[in-house]
Amino acid sequence: MNIFDYLQKYDYEEVVLAQDKESGLKAIIAIHDTTLGPALGGTRMWTYNSEEEAIVDALRLARGMTYKAAAAGLNLGGGKTVIIGDPRKDKSEELFRAFGRIIQGLNGRYITAEDVGTTVQDMDHIHLETDYVTGISPAFGSSGNPSPVTAYGTYRGMKAAAKVAFGSDNLSGKTVAVQGVGNVSYNLLRHLHEEGANLIVTDINEESVQKAVKEFGAKAVGINDIYGVDADIFSPNALGAVINDDTIDVIKAKLIAGAANNQLKEERHGDILHAKGVVYAPDYVINAGGLINVADELNGYNRERAMKKVETIYDNMLKVFEIVDRDGIPSYKAADKMAEERIAKLGKVRSSFLKNEKSILSFRG
Repeated sequence: MNIFDYLQKYDYEEVVLAQDKESGLKAIIAIHDTTLGPALGGTRMWTYNSEEEAIVDALRLARGMTYKAAAAGLNLGGGKTVIIGDPRKDKSEELFRAFGRIIQGLNGRYITAEDVGTTVQDMDHIHLETDYVTGISPAFGSSGNPSPVTAYGTYRGMKAAAKVAFGSDNLSGKTVAVQGVGNVSYNLLRHLHEEGANLIVTDINEESVQKAVKEFGAKAVGINDIYGVDADIFSPNALGAVINDDTIDVIKAKLIAGAANNQLKEERHGDILHAKGVVYAPDYVINAGGLINVADELNGYNRERAMKKVETIYDNMLKVFEIVDRDGIPSYKAADKMAEERIAKLGKVRSSFLKNEKSILSFRG
């Protein structure tokens, strides 16, 4: 790839290639946009097939975090780190401490967190070298497991989308087909059950499925059967790209709302849903609860304050559909537009984020 052409096309600010010979660290830190504030995004550790693949992944994820933070109403920009390596055998305290020193050298422009292939313990090792890290152990003042908060935000976003799809946000009596019964979706199932929704579930882990059947009275179906069940709402909470050519005409639900990332395999699938009259809750808007929660750690974590902010996902979702009606565009495009409009408005008074020990300054680049 021609990296500078790519950076210019999507307005990236900075890419840092970092290494530490002694620990074996090879990291790519991508900072997409800091108009709204410092770039916050997790550190992913993965065995990439090539260095170019790792760079592309970091860039793609960083840009996604910009939109996610902006749509959530946070004063944060978007960034991401990928560390090239096998998380099962290449981790060490010295590797993450070396990475922590690199983050410290960015002087607050980038703040990291847990992601695929990294853990709370890894964040604790980073924290030994820098304060620019979230998702650390509760003993250090963090928010702990983000799954329940992500689930609650998804539940609130689903209710808002239901108001658009059905004319009411009351989910009692609605049938919800839930794909995946992991940590987030288990908590989502609990909220839906308490409201009186009828639940259909599937997961590759049969033990998790049976737990949902027993505790929430859910009906279990096969992995591939979840798409075609008679349901009001289809809720993807596992893999991405589940809205694709094979599934889009099988799904009977009028509303699609779930916590999984990158639910649309291609943007055109969002166009098809819009044309079919299916209400789609954009994933990075509805699943922003975890980001909102860890962002609160930056101000000294207060759970009550964080949960009040998570409540705003309901309002943010309604704003997305106001743009859908206003501009006649699919909801995934409306979500992007909402984020871009906020960045553009605040960009008139703020630009690249820079922090020193005395103050937080904004410069127009």
